[in-house]
Order: sequence, then structure tokens, then C-alpha cells
Amino acid sequence: MSHSHPHRVLRTTTVGAVSATLVAGAAFGLAPAAQAAPAAGPRAASTADARSTDVRFVDIPGDGGTVLKANVFTPKGAKAGAQYPSIVLPTSWAMPQIEYVAQAQKLADSGYVVVSYNSRGFWQSGGKIETAGPEDIADASKVIDWTLKNTPADPEKVGMAGVSYGAGISLLAAGHDKRIKAVAAMSGWGDLIDSIYSGRTQHFQAAALLGGAGALTGRPSAELQQTLKDFLGSNLDKEDEMIAWGKKRSPATYLDRINENGAAIMLGNAWGDTLFPPNQYAKFYERLTGPKRLEFRPGDHATAEATGLLGLPNDTWTSTQRWFDHYLKGADNGIDKEQPVQLKSRSTGGYEGYPDWKSVGPTRKKIAMAGSTTIRTNVDSGANGGIAILSNALDQFFKLPPMASMPLLPRRYAGVWQSERYDEPQQVRGTTKLHTTLSSTKESGTLVAYLYDVGPLGLGKLVSNAPYTFHGKTPGKPFGVDLELFSTAYDVPAGHRLALVVDTVDPLYIEHNPSGAQLTFSSPEADPSYVSVPLRKQ
Repeated sequence: MSHSHPHRVLRTTTVGAVSATLVAGAAFGLAPAAQAAPAAGPRAASTADARSTDVRFVDIPGDGGTVLKANVFTPKGAKAGAQYPSIVLPTSWAMPQIEYVAQAQKLADSGYVVVSYNSRGFWQSGGKIETAGPEDIADASKVIDWTLKNTPADPEKVGMAGVSYGAGISLLAAGHDKRIKAVAAMSGWGDLIDSIYSGRTQHFQAAALLGGAGALTGRPSAELQQTLKDFLGSNLDKEDEMIAWGKKRSPATYLDRINENGAAIMLGNAWGDTLFPPNQYAKFYERLTGPKRLEFRPGDHATAEATGLLGLPNDTWTSTQRWFDHYLKGADNGIDKEQPVQLKSRSTGGYEGYPDWKSVGPTRKKIAMAGSTTIRTNVDSGANGGIAILSNALDQFFKLPPMASMPLLPRRYAGVWQSERYDEPQQVRGTTKLHTTLSSTKESGTLVAYLYDVGPLGLGKLVSNAPYTFHGKTPGKPFGVDLELFSTAYDVPAGHRLALVVDTVDPLYIEHNPSGAQLTFSSPEADPSYVSVPLRKQ
């Protein structure tokens, strides 16, 4: 079977994944913090100036008695009998329990009891890594039980927040524990399958990064190890099982319960998140019925929140505190009256407010994909999505997204379709959609679509991308393909054009093109092929 031999661009990918881990570590100040964690004990608090807050390091019994290592920040001079709103912070994947010290300090200084705990299976907490499974959801409730019993926390004012893994656990807990009144879920996921298996394609670097970081800093459960092995090994016989495993760990699965429980939910994410792309978060946001807010910013996974973890001023954490101030303390700070969808453009760095997600890119411009184009597979044309964590962080800080020269892309391995030159700037906002007719010489295959902003000299800057994989097709028989590229906010300057490029190899993804396969894109008269680009109202 051709399925069992997926192709991977191993060299670049492995190097990429390792670099990405190091970059992510640097972003979080992970290396020094991680080494300091075991030895530091209660004195770690001194790094966060413990004068205004009382800090203690505690063991909290989680689900089944599993010990969760935690730290508790209480407002300084808490009066006997007084009660305070509380916020529970589960740590991110692979992060030590001091991850949130700077933010916990700030929140405690402004009158919150803050309990941050190391998610099970990581660092010194007991148990195995269950990947936001039932045990992790039960742990969250156990930590709330402990907080209400052992701190001056008000049972009516409980919040949960976290970055990445902590965000996912917080959202899942909001569907299982009615006591949670407000959530801030930063760089999280609504749908795990739509995140790392979008377009039926394994997001290789994302999964390898999670697996590698988990093995380095924790104890992966047998179930996680087997799932990763099947996933990275493209074991299609286990596809249904893997999807069921992911569904159980997706907040979207428990949407009715989350809505019924009614917590006020704020979601924050980055346009270039290579672990949890923004589309799936936007879809999840649209289906929430309680008080809600959605914030998207430039960057990659957890890079939009990272400076806040180091105690520096940070917009996402500022919104988080305003969210809790309003929904837990009742502060009349106006956050409930602002436009709930707040986007920061990758090009201007300015914020834009919208009443809902569908208002973001209301007008659509089509680029025709006329004629018939055949490309060969198994070769990276030079168009690619970059390196997980690293490339989109470069875009965030230096406006340097991955680039490719359109004239130099080998047409043997890449299909290229370009728009006319635009007389005025085009503000791309939201989700670009590709519609085409495809046939392959083999029954399986993968394509990756890229949208580029192309300047006068033919140099393209990556606007968005997405992979698409098919199995079990009749060779030579055309079929329709509809693919959503990852959502973004990007301004194409006047005098530039947009280009859609399709090739078959990208270090970010596992590809399923048998050797020698060819893909043909056609545009039947009755069903023309096109790219539909969402634009902000001019």
C-alpha cells in the first residue's frame, strides 16, 4: 500500500523542530527557569518580588490522588473572613510550575487568589501525560476544590486561564465544571483534529515538537505514545481511532455543555500559529453563545503571550486581566461593550474591531485558475510554510515571513496562478478559499497551497498556506477540491499582485505522494477553478 510510505523532508524538518523548540524555550525564558525549578523551592518567588503578595508552594491531590505541584499567590494582608475572586492556571505543555509567576503576581497584587499548577505527567507533578484527557479535566476540578477549601477564594467567582495546553484544559474544564465563571484561553485549540490534521494531512513539525518536548520534560502515557506513533507513521488503519482520541480532547465536542454552563470566554491566538491555526479557533468562537471575545495577533504558537510570561507589558495579558476584572469582580471597565472580535494586522500592527468573525472579510475577490496545469510530486519547489515557531515569530517581530521568487519556482514542480497588479492596497482579512478540480496518476496524494504577496520584482511574501491530502481516489479521474487556507490579516501594497502556488512537499507537513505521481489541476467550464480572497470593506 502506498499509504504506508509517507514522505518526509526529514533533514530540514528535524533541524527545524529542534530549532523551534530552542526558540520557543528562549521566548519563555525556559532554559534557565526549567533548570532552576527543582532546586528553587519557595525562594523562586523572590524573582517576582514577593513583598506585595504571599506565595506558597503546595501539593494538591488531583484525580485519583495524583500529586500536582502548585503555587498559590494570595493578596498581601488578606483579612480574616474576606473572600477574593480566584484564577486557576494549568501550565503549558512541557513548562515548569513557575511559568506564570510574573502574571500570578500581578493578578494577586490586584486582589485575586491565583493557583498555578503543573499539569499531570510533566516535571514534578505525578501521573502520565494524558494530553487534556479526562484525568486532566478532573484535575482542574480537584484544584478548584482545593482552592475553595484552602484559600480565601470566593466560590461564586472562579476563573481559569492558560497558554496553549493550559488554554485547552481551561476550555474543556468550562464544559465540565459549572463553578468556572470566566476563561481566558490563549494560543489554545477548539478542535484538535482540525489543528494538527487539517486537510487530512499530518502537521509533522507540530506533532514532532509536542512529542519531543513531552518526552524531554515529562512522562507520556502509553496511549499518547501509540497515538503519536500511528500519527507520524501515517497508519491509516488507525485513522478513525486517532480522530476519536482527538475529539475526546476537543472543547468543540463539549460545546453544548460549555454554552449551558455559560462562562465568559476570551480566546486569543496568533495568525501564524503552527500548532493550532486560527481558523479552528474562529469557528469555535462563532459557536459560543455566552459572553465572548476573540483576539488574533501576528506571531506563532504562544509568541503573542510570551513577553507577558517574562513580566513585560503584553496586550494579551492586559486583555486577560480586564476580562477577569469585569466578569469576576464586576468592574465596569467597558470590555463587554467593545467590538468582541479584535484583530491586529500583520502589516500595520494596528488593531481593528468587528462585531463578529463573518464581518472580518465581507467582500471576496476571485483569482481565476484557468487552463490545465500538471505538476510532478516529491520535490520541494522552494515554496514552503517555513519552520514551526521560528518563521512566524520572524514575521511578528521583523515582518519577515517566508519568501519565494515567483519567476524562479520550477513550473515542473509548482503550479502558479497570479492576479493582475492591484492599483490600490488589498486588505486581506479572514479565510482564503481554494476551489479546483484535481486528478492524480495515483490513488493517494498531498498538495500544499500557498498565497503570496508578489512585489514588482517577483519576490513573494507568504500570506497564508494549507495542506490537503486525499486517499482512495481512482487514478486519472478528476475530483473537486475545496480547501481553506489559514486565516490571516495582511495588507497587499498597491502595485503588487497575489499569487497562488501549489506544490507537493513542505517540511511542515507529511506528504503522501507515491514516487512518480503527477497532479493535474483543471478548470472545467461548468465548474471553474478559483481562489477566493476575503477583503476588508474599503
